[in-house]
Amino acid sequence: MELLEKAQEFIGRKMSNMSTSDRVEASREAKALILSINEIYKETKDSSLMDVMKEVTVKKKKIEKRLNGVPLV
Repeated sequence: MELLEKAQEFIGRKMSNMSTSDRVEASREAKALILSINEIYKETKDSSLMDVMKEVTVKKKKIEKRLNGVPLV
């Protein structure tokens, strides 16, 4: 599946030395990947799709943490 190949490429991509606009773009790409994989998962209930979605979500959260900054609590 082409979608899973894109997801694996996203997971393996280096996130160092990214500009803010690169991080925003990567976050949006991750969201699109997650939503499209989720549509397929709803039909097939394949657990491997869920694992890929979880990995992409972890990477997306790391990117967004860097974008939003650490809370000052």
